[in-house]
Amino acid sequence: MTPALRKAYLRAMQIDTWSARTRGSGLAVQAPSPGATGLNEADWGELEAGVAGCRRCTLCESRTRTVFGVGDRHAAWFVVGEAPGAEEDRQGEPFVGRAGQLLNAMLRAIALDRNQVFIANVLKCRPPGNRDPQPAEVAECLPYLERQIALVKPRIVLVVGRVAAQSLLGTDEPLARLRGRVHRYGPDARPLVVTYHPAYLLRSPADKRKAWDDLRFAREAAGRG
Repeated sequence: MTPALRKAYLRAMQIDTWSARTRGSGLAVQAPSPGATGLNEADWGELEAGVAGCRRCTLCESRTRTVFGVGDRHAAWFVVGEAPGAEEDRQGEPFVGRAGQLLNAMLRAIALDRNQVFIANVLKCRPPGNRDPQPAEVAECLPYLERQIALVKPRIVLVVGRVAAQSLLGTDEPLARLRGRVHRYGPDARPLVVTYHPAYLLRSPADKRKAWDDLRFAREAAGRG
């Protein structure tokens, strides 16, 4: 990435300057070949159909559409959010609208396009009024996300927001204590890094600098594996 392009992406995050965290810490992320993932399209089809018809909790009664997830099913990066919002519920796609635009800018800042990652939420249905997911809802829906991660086999999981992080890690620690650490997730102990949710950053732009630090940290963690 050229310096001019990097500055353009950081300006999209409303960060005007950039300095390297450590010399030579950049990472060129390449998606593995389809043969390396062991991807089974039948498994994907079965999983997607299961989500579309899911009635495990009462959220099925108020949803417009389920929000399965989008992106590269061979991706090196798997991005996890909390739950669909109103626009996601209408479109059936995660992270659309202003929060989605900021997420796209955050990804571009580390040389990734939206179509190079896989993006999904802990919940596949919108909670009424965009309230926080309830523990019972997370318990019913989390196996879908776990299966998605197992199929993609990403190099790293990037979790955005407190609720998603606490749900995946099974903790009640605050976001401030979860950031800046490489967690290990799932039976394969995949690296997992936590940062702020784009919707929060829209409300609290002063924390975008911290989010940029998290993204660089995640890029380094992906390189270490």
